[in-house]
Amino acid sequence: MNELKQLLTLEEDKLNWKIVILLIIIAYFFNIAVRYIYISYVGDIPNFYWNGHLMLNNNDGYYWAEGARDILAGNHQKNDLSPVHMPASILTAAIAKFLPFLNFDVLIEYLPGFLGSLVVIPTLLIGRLLGSTWFGFLASLMSGMVWSYYHRTMFGYYDTDMLVITLPVFAVWAIMWSLKNQNRLFFFLAPLIEIFMIEWHNGLFNVANGFFIMSMLYVLIFNKEKNSILFLLLLIIPILKIALIYKVVILALVYIASLKFEKNINLKYLLLGIIAIYVAIVGIPWIMKLINEGYLTRAVTNDTDGLKYFSVVNTVSEAGHISFDTLVHRISGSYLGFILGAMGYILLAIRYPIILISLPMVVLGLFAIRGGLRFTIFAVPFFALGDAYIAYLIGKISYKLFIDEKIGKSSVYATSFIVMVGFIYPNYSHIHKYIMPTVFTNNEIKVLDKLKTIASRDDYVLSWWDYGYPIRYYADVKTLVDGAKHSGNVNFPVSFSLTRDLVSSRNMAILDVYQTEYDYNHNVKNSDYLKEMMERYNFKNPNDFLDYLSTDIKLPKIKENIYYYLPLRMMDIFPTVAAFSLIDLNTGKRNNHFFTQARTVAKKVLLLF
Repeated sequence: MNELKQLLTLEEDKLNWKIVILLIIIAYFFNIAVRYIYISYVGDIPNFYWNGHLMLNNNDGYYWAEGARDILAGNHQKNDLSPVHMPASILTAAIAKFLPFLNFDVLIEYLPGFLGSLVVIPTLLIGRLLGSTWFGFLASLMSGMVWSYYHRTMFGYYDTDMLVITLPVFAVWAIMWSLKNQNRLFFFLAPLIEIFMIEWHNGLFNVANGFFIMSMLYVLIFNKEKNSILFLLLLIIPILKIALIYKVVILALVYIASLKFEKNINLKYLLLGIIAIYVAIVGIPWIMKLINEGYLTRAVTNDTDGLKYFSVVNTVSEAGHISFDTLVHRISGSYLGFILGAMGYILLAIRYPIILISLPMVVLGLFAIRGGLRFTIFAVPFFALGDAYIAYLIGKISYKLFIDEKIGKSSVYATSFIVMVGFIYPNYSHIHKYIMPTVFTNNEIKVLDKLKTIASRDDYVLSWWDYGYPIRYYADVKTLVDGAKHSGNVNFPVSFSLTRDLVSSRNMAILDVYQTEYDYNHNVKNSDYLKEMMERYNFKNPNDFLDYLSTDIKLPKIKENIYYYLPLRMMDIFPTVAAFSLIDLNTGKRNNHFFTQARTVAKKVLLLF
């Protein structure tokens, strides 16, 4: 047993911080370098460029780009949904101001790769915290370029994903560091990271909540020291449902109070109080919300005030169930990497239970088999740590083959590195094959660029939600639906306008714009546009109202023009577009429809405006 424990122990390498920083730099620039493979492949594709710069390959990126652009411009239109107050846009604008010589389109193209690769830092630091900087270095080489993580932080994939894993991994390191070192002067670090990671993406609340649960269990089972209990008090603050500024203020006050009045604190009652606060204020509401989460219920329809709309979660490809094979490759790149990564993580947890603080991220990554491929990235850094641990253990075994101690120690590094290259290579090979097209082609942007000279910033463009953000970015207009505003009841009028006769389409489009602006101006939240339209014309049955729209009806006056944007690529998703309005709103039953498409190849195309 002692021999096994000795084998599983990470030998402290005692590398000084200069070498640690050097290893971080090597791992970081290695992960940056592999991202240039994509650039080398698309560099000769003119259709992927606009104004001489490579365009984004992620629809949602144009949302944050719009916000950053408007921040830099100092203005935006009322009700244009520009995210000028969102962290991703604010950070981008701040970097753009700090680097004024850098073209904005170049900045948003390369930013995800340079920020996403920062995940190597906390990964390496976790390894160092457990006892071996070299082990952490091996994991950091892999953590930033595994399939799913690369997909969502490659150049051009500008989105919140560029920090959505890095921040929680930093939080894991900070929690582990606090619980292991018991240095109360830095107890504020982990809660502060969690506060900002939740602000960065509110979905990370679930991760922070998981961290608190695992930290509480760790303290109760392994470490009931006074400082650990005081740390739990600070760690609960980020998951309180209050505004950012209040979290920061409360954190500061509690932190100062814990330093000043620690001798007057009854730890037993404090621990009971922390548990009671968590259960009552955080735990029960979290569980109730989780039960009704769309990713779990997979409801086909959403019932909104008696009308049954088609649910969006059933049409988002990255939110659909995935196969085990997809899960394996997206988390580790190969079956060998996945299996040994899981084994390595389990062995790490046995030898170093504190690593279980990261379990919520691992579970969330494995949940992807039901929740969709977007979740796989959460498990990537910790399966990389598992693979690195196996590589390290194999290196330690090789040490015993040599009589000379110096050669033996060198073999630990050489053998573990070679094994790690074996885990890394399938991911490197995949990167060479993964060529992601840009959201729009050069020709499609030309249409939007011309529209920008015709339409005003208050006008609306009617298109499907997939294209909402890039339309707003390039044409500087408003849209009715986009990547965030696309619930079933919001999608229904747009789907109806895109799939019905001209009269019905025109009537619904005008009513949709009118109702949208009316609700904005009257501060009406979460309304049902169709329900409001029906009330306006005194209809109770939605089917009767929809039939009525095919006639010459009296329409409210709107000051905005409405333009339709229908790129040819929309034909590929047209059945999905139609599904949102080809439904009986009284019963939720989907109507059968036949759809086929034919493509005509022509030398000349006439564009009419």
